[in-house]
Amino acid sequence: MSADDSVILETRELTKAFGGLVAVNTVSVTVRKGEPHAIIGPNGAGKSTFVNLLTGHLPPSSGRVLFRGRDITGLPTHRISRLGIGRSYQKTNIFPTFSVFENCRLAAQSRLSTSMRFFRPAVTLAEVNRQAEQAMEQAGLAARRDRTAGTMSYGEQRQLEIAMVLATRPELLVLDEPLAGMGKEESERMVALLKGLAAQYSLVLVEHDMDAVFSLAATLTVMVNGTLLESGPVEQIRASQAVQDAYLGDGAEAY
Repeated sequence: MSADDSVILETRELTKAFGGLVAVNTVSVTVRKGEPHAIIGPNGAGKSTFVNLLTGHLPPSSGRVLFRGRDITGLPTHRISRLGIGRSYQKTNIFPTFSVFENCRLAAQSRLSTSMRFFRPAVTLAEVNRQAEQAMEQAGLAARRDRTAGTMSYGEQRQLEIAMVLATRPELLVLDEPLAGMGKEESERMVALLKGLAAQYSLVLVEHDMDAVFSLAATLTVMVNGTLLESGPVEQIRASQAVQDAYLGDGAEAY
């Protein structure tokens, strides 16, 4: 276990190979409580694969993942969720024919032990309903409570996905490109929401919008070709010549 109580998540030489392709190569990262942490890098850097390793969507080839000092390497997604890691996706992952409240309630129910509870109507589960209501409030969707999810704007659907993550009562939010596909106004609203959440939750963010990254993150980890190029405070990374050459300078033009 980590002796540092400020560390909520760490990876130790985490590696994932697909045949001869090493998508993530011995990456060691430390995420501290209360320090929003962004993972950046060019396309193909291995960022999404890395996130999938953190959240149990892929098993690593080698290396370890520790959450609050506990080894969670290779655990399935549902167990990792119940331990307190909530994850959003690049593509919106909601139930479009259900209401906002129903989406959040289903997410909250995923954290329950199933023993005997399936005999009770979902609507009578007071704690589940309370969690759903709280998540909608946190995500700024309380006024959209009864709206059918599929009829909302794209930005609101992304908010709903985050509300569903919040309904699982996470300690750590892992958000994979939450601003992807958004226009300027929607992006500004999402950044404001994430700033508020960063004051309450530990946050790992994968994002291409560098203005948003610099606005939100305290720590940056830069990945290139599956490897960790550099990790540290935002100003250190912005001043790094290696990062400028690989990503923030000419390499950033790929975006």
